[in-house]
Amino acid sequence: MASMAVSQSIFSTLTSQRGFENASLPLPSSMLKHSLVVNSLSTHFNKTRNTSFITNCVSPEKNDTPIELRYPAFPTVMDINQIREILPHRFPFLLVDRVIEYNPGVSAVAIKNVTINDNFFPGHFPERPIMPGVLMVEAMAQVGGLVMLQPEVGGSRENFFFAGIDKVRFRKPVIAGDTLVMRMTLIKLQKRFGIAKMEGKAYVGGDVVCEGEFLMATGSE
Repeated sequence: MASMAVSQSIFSTLTSQRGFENASLPLPSSMLKHSLVVNSLSTHFNKTRNTSFITNCVSPEKNDTPIELRYPAFPTVMDINQIREILPHRFPFLLVDRVIEYNPGVSAVAIKNVTINDNFFPGHFPERPIMPGVLMVEAMAQVGGLVMLQPEVGGSRENFFFAGIDKVRFRKPVIAGDTLVMRMTLIKLQKRFGIAKMEGKAYVGGDVVCEGEFLMATGSE
């Protein structure tokens, strides 16, 4: 108890820096040692507090470029009019807005801008608008049709149909305001029978939201 009282007395006395500066009597060595320790801790605390304060007040590096100018638009390889010349689909079932990459006979990448005005949102669902998974698959199949119906793959602007789908997985929901980016890659083609096997992946913001394998057939009926 005595040592605690002395310690508290020394601490309360030493925390008053003016008291030491104005003191005329020399301090005992024990008190001087405690004084140095307390002053060192006090200095460290003040430095830490000031540094923390400065760090919290410093704002992140400012970007003077307006946000609407920071992100480039998707390129246009085929616009909606060119797409309509190839695909037989029309409103409300044309689900491809723009082709942004096309490798003849190999693959195509296209986008679907998902908006709250899409006709499926009032019923799917009224309280939480989510793009139906079957329509994501349909949109991807239409991108596949853009590959298949090209002359490089033997297509001749004929109709195409689903022959089968396999290993389809839905990873994340697609909601109004998203941009669905779809890549369809031709894996195998049997020109004699007009059958093609394709691999598809759909993305939103770089994350896979849907993927699967597609078996498709061309024909006049």
